[in-house]
Amino acid sequence: MNLLTPADLGGWRLPNRVVVAPTTRARVPGGVPGDRQAAYYAQRAGAGLIVAEGTWVSDRAVGFRDVPGVYTEAQVAGWRRVTDVVHGLGGRIVLQLWHTGAVSHPDFLGGARPAGPSAVNPEEEVHTAAGRRPTVTPRAMSVAEIRSVVADYGAAAENARRAGFDGVEVAANGVYLLAQFLHPRLNRRTDAYGGSPDGRRRLLLEVVEAVAAHGRAGVRLSPWWTGGLFTVDGQLRAEYDDLVAGLDVDYLHLRGPDTGPDFAAFEHYRGLFGGPLIVNNGFDRETGDAVVEAGIADAVSYARHFVANPDLVTRFALGRPLAAGDPSTYYGGGEAGYVELAMAR
Repeated sequence: MNLLTPADLGGWRLPNRVVVAPTTRARVPGGVPGDRQAAYYAQRAGAGLIVAEGTWVSDRAVGFRDVPGVYTEAQVAGWRRVTDVVHGLGGRIVLQLWHTGAVSHPDFLGGARPAGPSAVNPEEEVHTAAGRRPTVTPRAMSVAEIRSVVADYGAAAENARRAGFDGVEVAANGVYLLAQFLHPRLNRRTDAYGGSPDGRRRLLLEVVEAVAAHGRAGVRLSPWWTGGLFTVDGQLRAEYDDLVAGLDVDYLHLRGPDTGPDFAAFEHYRGLFGGPLIVNNGFDRETGDAVVEAGIADAVSYARHFVANPDLVTRFALGRPLAAGDPSTYYGGGEAGYVELAMAR
């Protein structure tokens, strides 16, 4: 087996094991996908699977400029245009569902404070229309608000199904809402949604149950995250072990350490999770082939390489060089660096 061999993943038959990682590009003003997004994903339809960019589950989830949503009829219609094009080209596409929680800003919320698990400032920066701004101390969510968020995820998954997606991915990685609930530095609750590992993971498990009622669902986690209050230490990583061992999802998508592909780290979770595993962070063609050949992962997702090389699968197959991306075009802007690329020959 290698990256170019077919695979069964969460009920999908993939023609190859090269996955488009969810990549925020901040090019959806107004939150409604359009022809530019249809072109962007069409260019990458040769991937075994596309995980579309993180997408708001509600207007209360917003925390980044020019990111799409999936909670209005206009957004559903916009995404339908994208999925129709991808499917017409033989591709498969799932939608990543996103809620930023405390890592948002009053600028996005009509002046209201963001809400999170507890009134703890996450000490991050937020990309707003006025530039980078520091987070503020959030409100602690009430139990009623938490239940409403779970309902938002369920409604978003149903909207994704209506928009033609093949499934959804729950973003529980990084510094956002579900990761906030998992982390004892951010989650200081003493009710049923905190106070213990079981309590801290309760929201994620309820969200998974809500979205799985509407079709296939995966989860993305980052057990090796480093940076500020969200750094995962040994104690929290042990809690991730228990979480992964109990997950009942169609696939698990792991963001690996920033130090590069760590096969032993991924293999640890391979032993805990019984379903298909996608791994991510720092892979190239050679290491991607190696992790699949070793039986550690079923597929490998790529972000940076797919940004600059929409034909990445073809380049891997033909041994062609890869173009380098231009970081100045990663977030925001027009077609340059998005659907118009300076490609290596």
